[in-house]
Amino acid sequence: MIYPIRYTVIGAGHGGKSMAAHLALMGKEVTVYNRTFAHIEILAKRKGIELDSYPSGPHGFGSIKKATSDMEEALREAEVVMLVVPSSAHADLAKVMAPHMRDEQIIILNPGRTFGAIEFDMTRRKAGSTAKIILAEAETFIYASRADGPAQGRIFRIKEAVPIAALPAIHTERVLTAIEDVYPQFIDGVNVLHTGLDNMGAIFHPALAILNAGRIESTHGDFEFYIDGVTPSVAIVLEALDRERVTVASALGIRARTAMEWLEMAYNVKGKNLYEAIHNQSGYYGIKAPSTLTHRYIFEDVPMSLMPIASIGKQYGISVRAMDSIIRLACIIHQTDYYRRGRTIDKLGIKDLSVDELKRYVNTGELDR
Repeated sequence: MIYPIRYTVIGAGHGGKSMAAHLALMGKEVTVYNRTFAHIEILAKRKGIELDSYPSGPHGFGSIKKATSDMEEALREAEVVMLVVPSSAHADLAKVMAPHMRDEQIIILNPGRTFGAIEFDMTRRKAGSTAKIILAEAETFIYASRADGPAQGRIFRIKEAVPIAALPAIHTERVLTAIEDVYPQFIDGVNVLHTGLDNMGAIFHPALAILNAGRIESTHGDFEFYIDGVTPSVAIVLEALDRERVTVASALGIRARTAMEWLEMAYNVKGKNLYEAIHNQSGYYGIKAPSTLTHRYIFEDVPMSLMPIASIGKQYGISVRAMDSIIRLACIIHQTDYYRRGRTIDKLGIKDLSVDELKRYVNTGELDR
């Protein structure tokens, strides 16, 4: 097997910097794209990113080939394209990338959140792309990471197993084989219904931020988000959201992982309940809360994670009252209508599909219209 060597990382935030630096340290040729060049100007001048890991792990100066805000340049030679951006940007990026995609190019959403690959695929086709790309999405982001500066990244933990699925799923093995030399942690995620409905960000992020709203605003995030922020009562709410997600998945014939099972798979931690399991995850220690409620944990994870799960649940008559309560609070806090802005099954073009038709689409690519 000749593995791809030319990677492009789309996005230069907390995750993008860490992924780009790590790929470079693993010997890959890396290009970094960001739509605003001022945000990557230092990367372009230094031609690299300094990576640190806590308490141990990959570290050093990862030399990159280039940093650019020109999408044509970013995709020109890329064999594997890693999108590491808020999922609210997937549709816009699909439009910008559409004219520059090439046959056989592997494009991976890190992560897709819920139904991200479906949105990306339909958007790029509407934008005129006919390239025979290989599109996939990860269930969650492989790193717990932060950017320490304009050209510095820090990895707190690398997950031990991350499901990934291609759209259609018949291409998943090809994606896994292509990236196994750098990311052996990726495993077969079955299909994008599984990766989307096993989206733990939907469960952990919005509720945890909203239920800690007062503390976030009064301290500007000066507390440990997953440790101080997850009290026994907060954990009970997370468990209620998780039960609804698992029930929605079952309506599609999917046996979704519970949050407890996911923590054991991703981090090899256990507990007698969700509160204890979260506190047993050493990688969560040291991660501060958002400094503001204007944060992707709400403006991304509510419309792009909770909304599509709630939307498909309502389609099949599943009660999603806990999800609705978090979505409505988010609408009030942000003074916006996430029910209108979010990924709904109507917007994704899958509202009229039966369960069997939806499964055929994600597994084989066949879509009856």
